[in-house]
Amino acid sequence: QVQLVESGGGLVQAGDSLRLSCAASGGKFSRYAMGWFRQAPGKEREFAAAISRSGGTTYYLEAVKGRFTFARDDAKNTVYLQMNSLRPEGTAVYYCATSRLTMSTAIQGYDYWGQGTQVTVSS
Repeated sequence: QVQLVESGGGLVQAGDSLRLSCAASGGKFSRYAMGWFRQAPGKEREFAAAISRSGGTTYYLEAVKGRFTFARDDAKNTVYLQMNSLRPEGTAVYYCATSRLTMSTAIQGYDYWGQGTQVTVSS
């Protein structure tokens, strides 16, 4: 069983940056592709970014491409989501998740989920 703990969320202004972290325990971290999803108030959870097992390939939601960067540090069992030029529509709870599949954009492609971290972007 893999446990995931997200951190790094907060209240920022539009245009600011945040770096989210997701620390994993209880499994062999390098076996998993990883994903970040987000859920805004009153909306369904949506895919934001994914990274391959090797870290060599990333994939992003079009709306965040060029502003978000997903990275992993297998030595620390941690992944990071650097979010720059944040926009008010980025306000959401951000979740990290593990996948035994090749990178997936579908919620069903992920096995374990963290509890989420709140990101609020004021205009």
